[in-house]
Amino acid sequence: MRQFTAFFFLILFANNSRAQNAAIDSVNRLLKTAQSDTARINLTNEKIYLLGEVNLDSSTALAKKILEETKRIHFTEGEADALRALSINAMRTGDYNAAEKYLKGAEVLSTSLNDSLRIAKIFSGFGMMYGMQSKYDSSILFYQKAIDIHERLGFKKMLSTDYGNLAIGYQMQSNFSKALFYQQKSLRIAEERNDARSQAYTMMNMGSNYQNIGDTVRAEQALLKGIELAKSVGIKNVELYGYSNLASLYSKLNKFNESYKFAMKAVDTAKTMGDIGIESASYSKAGMALANMKEFDHAEDLVKKGMAKAVSSGQPLVIYQAYSTMGAVLKLQEKYAEAIPFLEKSIHTLKDADEYDESLAGVYSDLSACYEKTGNYNKALSNFRISSKIIDSVRSSENVRKATELSMNYEFDKKQAVAAAIQEKKNAGAKSKQLLLLVGLGVTVIVAAGAWIAFRNKQKANRILELQKAEIQSTLGQLKTTQAQLIQSEKMASLGELTAGIAHEIQNPLNFVNNFSEVSNELLDEMKEELIAGKNQSAMSIADNVKQNLEKIIHHGKRADGIVKGMLQHSRTSTGQKELTDLNALTDEYFRLAYHGLRAKDKTFTATLNTNFDERLSAGKNDLKKINIVPQDIGRVLLNLFNNAFYSVTEKNASLHSSGQATQAEQGYEPTVSVSTKRENHKVIIRIKDNGNGISENVLDKIFQPFVTTKPTGEGTGLGLSMTYDIIKAHGGEINVETKPGEGAEFIISLPA
Repeated sequence: MRQFTAFFFLILFANNSRAQNAAIDSVNRLLKTAQSDTARINLTNEKIYLLGEVNLDSSTALAKKILEETKRIHFTEGEADALRALSINAMRTGDYNAAEKYLKGAEVLSTSLNDSLRIAKIFSGFGMMYGMQSKYDSSILFYQKAIDIHERLGFKKMLSTDYGNLAIGYQMQSNFSKALFYQQKSLRIAEERNDARSQAYTMMNMGSNYQNIGDTVRAEQALLKGIELAKSVGIKNVELYGYSNLASLYSKLNKFNESYKFAMKAVDTAKTMGDIGIESASYSKAGMALANMKEFDHAEDLVKKGMAKAVSSGQPLVIYQAYSTMGAVLKLQEKYAEAIPFLEKSIHTLKDADEYDESLAGVYSDLSACYEKTGNYNKALSNFRISSKIIDSVRSSENVRKATELSMNYEFDKKQAVAAAIQEKKNAGAKSKQLLLLVGLGVTVIVAAGAWIAFRNKQKANRILELQKAEIQSTLGQLKTTQAQLIQSEKMASLGELTAGIAHEIQNPLNFVNNFSEVSNELLDEMKEELIAGKNQSAMSIADNVKQNLEKIIHHGKRADGIVKGMLQHSRTSTGQKELTDLNALTDEYFRLAYHGLRAKDKTFTATLNTNFDERLSAGKNDLKKINIVPQDIGRVLLNLFNNAFYSVTEKNASLHSSGQATQAEQGYEPTVSVSTKRENHKVIIRIKDNGNGISENVLDKIFQPFVTTKPTGEGTGLGLSMTYDIIKAHGGEINVETKPGEGAEFIISLPA
């Protein structure tokens, strides 16, 4: 059952305050003593930003009032700041047209002032606006422009903010390693400046990033820490988003009671703040939690409230979440036809967005299942393929590995820095004591001090070793989890390829069934006419023809039934139990299905298929000729090797025709894949050979290792041959490969007979 776990990220706003209410009180006191109109307006603009994180309506009303005053006294700097504040408040309410209008006005004024810092803030404003509309490419572009200015000026306070916001764009595009890199840069600056406010924002976003890489423990710790920091400095919007993201996390962990509780806390908090976007999202999460607890009526009521709020928010990600959640709730109730329009609407909402995450893959997966249940198999397969492609991209082993490595290194460096600072302080104290003791106690005390230092260094070394051991064990656990997810993705991808072949293969017997049924129907009409005419002998002859047709219908119906059963056997999770199996029949079936699967994707492709099966393995009804294997697992092995062989000859054929420089011999190249079986010396040998490009020597020695692939980046996970190797070894067999680069490859499987 899919869990909806879309996150909401916090855009950071930089100011000098440590606690919102206290900061507003402080500004109010300063306003009473302001000596000039410009000083009073500058303080009021600062108050507007602070109010925006507590009460949007009050902030917007004050900003409009001060804007008129700046125009009246021709105070350009104050007017630009007021316009920028109004644009941020408009974004928070989903009015992006107004937000853009205010920002462009502020940009014109800031440019006329030739004020680099104000221009950088305008760029950050555009980055925020595009980010909230899920246009992350544009958001990243503008935040990078702001960062360039702040890095040039060395303005660290704003750099912390911009790094954190830039990370959001990368995170929403599933580039987790790059997102974590900028989040860590943001957090370092915030910690150096003792800025609890910025730390709260960044910890909140890091929490959701940790969940993306599968580290739910760090995710929960970061979110709870972010809420704690937010409460300490009085930032209600960070606290609000913390509740919402915890609801997503607990849903992912199947803790639906906790998910519902935090989602409703987010709803209540959002209402007090006037944040309709997060209110809508939280209604959706609460509804999804109830649906998973089978409380469907209440769930639908909450999701409908969320949908109404979502449309008025104008935020694509919020609207997408509301519609997709309603689709998921209806799917859980098996209302597949009703679910389809909501799922389609949710996907359409993000058509102009740069969204590409696991949640979107889940929506395509739900849509595929609903189309399958309603009989639209073409759309079911199309959406399933899109879902698989997104999951392959999001769960890219390199992406997750880099993010995990960054996380490990960052936390280890922080601990080491703290330990080094403590040790440095201790060493300084020890040095002073040693100098005093040298005067009073002499050489004996020096020896004792040296022993003490050696002991402390040994303790420090032991602590470092323990830290490294713990980090390595944690990383190993995370990598195992990632590998399990990628293996499941590989299995689903092979099922998709198999389905295409089956669709082609099953059409043949179905055509026969339809044709013989039509002919039989016509013969029965003729037989009625003959009987009426009293021509009994002719009627009997027609009856014999009808009987023959019915026998053919039964025969081809059983063929189709056998193909479907074969598909179900492949898709079924292996029990690990071995069965007596006709190896020749199993091999021939997957050979044809793999070929037709490729033909379904590329109608122009043809290849020569050669088979040479040992008759001693053709069982028929003779169990003595069958071998004892797990058919689902061996089927996956054969399908993977056949797919690799067809991929190799396809690539070679394409390269020869596209280069235009093929030799005469190469121009006559005919893609060929061969398979043979043979029983010899209590073993069964399966050989799968192709005349494709072969395997290069630099990967040949490690081809059966996990994540090693000969395919271009993005076209293979590198798990197929690793899984194949493990299955063959589990059967007590062996697999080897013989290859000549440019001429082809042959895989040789040996199984106990």
